[in-house]
Amino acid sequence: MLWSDPENKPPKELRDAQDMMRRAGLVLALAMVVAMFVLGTR
Repeated sequence: MLWSDPENKPPKELRDAQDMMRRAGLVLALAMVVAMFVLGTR
């Protein structure tokens, strides 16, 4: 890799979308755990 190569960073929109998907995945996983717990205690 040469010093003159452009930085290999994704555009800001793509990084924002990835962050949003990561947060959505965490929220979904947490909701699944809570739902399993609620259904298991009935």
